[in-house]
Amino acid sequence: MKNSNPMSLEGKNILVTGAAKGIGLELTRQVIAAGGAVTMVDINAEELSAAACDLDPAKVMHLAGNVTDPDFMSNAVSDSAERFGAIHGLVNNAGIVRAAMITKMTMQEWQQVIDVNLTGAFVALQAVGRHMLDRASLCKTNVGSIVNVSSDAGRRGTIGQINYGAAKAGLFGLSMSAAREWAQYEIRVNTVCFGLVETDMTEALRSDKFRERSLAKIPMGRWVQAEQAARSIVYLLSDASELVTGQTFSVNGGAHMHS
Repeated sequence: MKNSNPMSLEGKNILVTGAAKGIGLELTRQVIAAGGAVTMVDINAEELSAAACDLDPAKVMHLAGNVTDPDFMSNAVSDSAERFGAIHGLVNNAGIVRAAMITKMTMQEWQQVIDVNLTGAFVALQAVGRHMLDRASLCKTNVGSIVNVSSDAGRRGTIGQINYGAAKAGLFGLSMSAAREWAQYEIRVNTVCFGLVETDMTEALRSDKFRERSLAKIPMGRWVQAEQAARSIVYLLSDASELVTGQTFSVNGGAHMHS
């Protein structure tokens, strides 16, 4: 019998990258609360282990490694499927910042951000996509949902973070291309695009120096909380969004509006 709550994730297995803190950790909590299981992936083994200690061990497994490593991600998919069964969702949330003005940015700073924020998303999408395609013939509807976490920085640019803006812009193309290629297999791919989320990564922009300037750009006058950000991802993972694919879902208090 189909669950009467379309937002339920009962019986679903979701793989979340960048899961040790911030949006990834809050999302993990919400997936569990909605009835799902989570495979938490993060490069920081210590933080990941500490985060997992506070969660239901029957609903969580954690794997430390680099999302840019195809072998690691392939093994993560296999381990997740062995523990919880088929993977129904992937959230590409892993991300880093290496701020510098354009003329002072080193190639290392450029490449590190592109590698994690864009290439890492592709590597994870490819690994999970292969798994989902293998079971597409057995499951005719709602085979899987992939959510790539982007940012308004990828739509309107950002001063001092051209690497980050470029990587986040690239996620739109990644999502739309995969959505077109896999729609026939009932695999949905969307982008969730956040404004200023209250996490460690945005601490400088929320400091006294930039606070008023940052809030002035948001019509609703407040930045996004991690739990609000996570809620929007749960929607895209759930059957409530079963005909939504190739879209950009904006959660930014009105900071970016488009027709």
